[in-house]
Amino acid sequence: MPRPFSRRGFLGAGALGLTVAGLGGLTSCGRPEHPTTRAAVGYGRLVADPDGVLALPDGFGYTVLARSGETPTSDGTHPSDPDGMGAFPGADGGTVLICNHENSGEETHPVSAMAGLTYDPGAIGGTSTLVVDADGRRVSQYTSLAGTVNNCAGGVTPWGTWLSCEETSARAGQDGFTKDHGYVFEVDPRSRDANLGRSPVPLTFLGRYSHEAVAVDPATTRIYLTEDAADPSGLYYRWTPPPGFVAGRHALRELAESVGGDVAGRLQAMRCLADGRVVRDLAEATAVGTRYDVEWIDVPDRGGRDESVRRQFDDDTITRAHKLEGQWWNDEGVYFVSSYADDRGEDDAGPVHHGQVWFHDPGAGTVTLTVLFGVREDPDLEMRFERPDNITISPQGGLVLAEDADGTSHLVGMTARGRAYALARNDLDDSEFCGPVFSQDGVHLFVNLQQAGLTLAITGPWTPPEHELPG
Repeated sequence: MPRPFSRRGFLGAGALGLTVAGLGGLTSCGRPEHPTTRAAVGYGRLVADPDGVLALPDGFGYTVLARSGETPTSDGTHPSDPDGMGAFPGADGGTVLICNHENSGEETHPVSAMAGLTYDPGAIGGTSTLVVDADGRRVSQYTSLAGTVNNCAGGVTPWGTWLSCEETSARAGQDGFTKDHGYVFEVDPRSRDANLGRSPVPLTFLGRYSHEAVAVDPATTRIYLTEDAADPSGLYYRWTPPPGFVAGRHALRELAESVGGDVAGRLQAMRCLADGRVVRDLAEATAVGTRYDVEWIDVPDRGGRDESVRRQFDDDTITRAHKLEGQWWNDEGVYFVSSYADDRGEDDAGPVHHGQVWFHDPGAGTVTLTVLFGVREDPDLEMRFERPDNITISPQGGLVLAEDADGTSHLVGMTARGRAYALARNDLDDSEFCGPVFSQDGVHLFVNLQQAGLTLAITGPWTPPEHELPG
């Protein structure tokens, strides 16, 4: 996995060095610098792509690994709407990518239904697995999970599998579905055969709701989960395994299939406290460095049989967030994203923020606001970032965020000292970036352009993205 960076350094710099610019961008406060040096952030200005796909810094390049509806696979063609991805070590220094496809029923190129890999024959989402060689060239691709809905994000596990999340709470009988949806599924990167009869088993104990992403604590096997939902807004969850549970490949599936597996372990929702007061919504925090104490409240009915899980709590007893999106585990805790907030309310004062990144420290029992994006009034304004979605940690330090903006979308880098820079720009269309993830050796950054259905591999002169250069 990409090496973690010091979250203490990141949080410290973030608390002191970030503010919200007047036009909604993320900037750093003035910081005294040595007169003979200047701060270099990122990899330089983006250079327009002559092919009109991806603008990158000078010296960087990309390869199109797959295009929806065109690139042949062992089962058909690359499916529509590639989204979240996990990267795993492959043969001879290569990479195995597991790619979600956020198909709900109207997409042109479904995930092919395959015997032993299909959960619901009435659904067309799922995952495909791409085998990539050490030079970043696609070798093969196959279906690894089918018959699911809106596979959005997910997360890698410490034992080397991918947890794929359905962003839906659809019931059997809706839109031709034959089974209930809103679950998490585990996909094995080793081969198609390793998933036969295994990947289409829902991990029901993780709850049935509009899942977005997961992160696993390798020390405790606790699983943290985001919910992308509104009216009311979603919740942040954690699952604690039952006593005696031994983590490993297929252990989660075996637990789900055991007697009482649908309620195995303990699923809880996060409640944040500010000086003992319940924080009703994470959007209340408007200053980087804001820290809340955390409590965990048991979910009454994780299957949402009579009422959606998020509606089982009163607003004054739980903490919500409008757009809980991607997350990623680092050495001491988990970063998770709230993409943007609804309007402030009846006073029509406008949105509260267009992006937050929080850090949950399980040991301290706190969450801390580490990154805050303001509201970008002009959707085409360069270097004014908004609406982060998927997230990953860079091997060179800091974070990489996939922007899901109203206008131009970027891959946004955040240095370990809390400074933002543009890593890539979508010059093809207004579609979002999805699923950024680095290869194990840090040479390739894989990412998707969802609307165009492109899966890409980015290479370049990767160096620490923040350093001092001669003035």
